[in-house]
Amino acid sequence: MNIAFFLLPKQEVACVTLDSTLRQTLERMEYHRYTAVPILNKNGEYAGTVTEGDLLWYMKESEGKVTFENSSRFLLKDVPLRMNNKPVSIDADMEDLINLVKVQNFVPVVDDMNKFIGIVRRSQIIEYCEKFVSRKSLESL
Repeated sequence: MNIAFFLLPKQEVACVTLDSTLRQTLERMEYHRYTAVPILNKNGEYAGTVTEGDLLWYMKESEGKVTFENSSRFLLKDVPLRMNNKPVSIDADMEDLINLVKVQNFVPVVDDMNKFIGIVRRSQIIEYCEKFVSRKSLESL
């Protein structure tokens, strides 16, 4: 099955850029109630995924230099990302997608020029797999 069927397009995905401030990133995550969001570079390419944990660790390791009050002075590009969430190409097969959603809440999808075009959420892949499990259960009756 083509993974484009599962794609949540870029326009519907809460993203941040490398030049976003920590405050902008925190507010976007809070507004959408997400624990992780994709990061794009200035060319619209996928640059990584930032998590709440990345932001908290960065603030903790700053030894008080970074607080919520002054978080608008710090850029996201300076925050070390602790996880390497891998994207897939729009041409990837379901096996590639399933292998990534085992360890990622969502999988970023890029086109053949590495431009970010959207995400596939773990919940959608689980629902897809559930249909096969349910079908097999009915066949065995």
